[in-house]
Amino acid sequence: MSIIIYTSKFINIISIIISIIIYIFINFFIYKVDFSINKVKFKADFVSEENSNQNETFNSSNLVEDNVIILEENDATISQEKNDEYEWYIEIEKISLKAPIQEGTTQSVMEDYVGHFEETSKDEGNVGLAAHNRGYKNNYFSRVKELKEGDEIKYKYKNIEKTYEITKHEIIKNTDWSNLEDTEENMITLITCVENQPEYRRCVQGIEIK
Repeated sequence: MSIIIYTSKFINIISIIISIIIYIFINFFIYKVDFSINKVKFKADFVSEENSNQNETFNSSNLVEDNVIILEENDATISQEKNDEYEWYIEIEKISLKAPIQEGTTQSVMEDYVGHFEETSKDEGNVGLAAHNRGYKNNYFSRVKELKEGDEIKYKYKNIEKTYEITKHEIIKNTDWSNLEDTEENMITLITCVENQPEYRRCVQGIEIK
């Protein structure tokens, strides 16, 4: 039977190797546990963040849909206002005019509308209209001076639509109201001021095209 004699140097080497193995094992185990914990934590955070994003997306979606609804309602309101406003209007394509008409020729009416002479007809006979041509908020008749005989004027009042052909374009005295007298023939008469000549008015008349 042989006896193994371990020297102190050998024992020290073995002790160091065992210590290193134990150190590596312990650190690996701790790292693995820590990694697992962090992995679980990361997953939990991700799920929480994902849910948060889904909620934000959902809320954003609702917000967008709400805005669309609001816009659609506003568009409908604006559209309705335009329809109401343009139930009574005059249109002259040659001078790119389409303007709403309102009863009366007072300053307040003509700020925003073409005014209708109250003593004239709205449909049959002679329809009399007036508007500013410069210096005011709305100068609907600013280009009326460009109209010539043969040009067309379109007029709409509720369900009545008429087209007139211009037959007269002249300058009249501001005291001459004969052009607004009622007529058997369907006519339209446009009256506006003459630049720098307060004692005169521009008068454009058209006869309905059958």
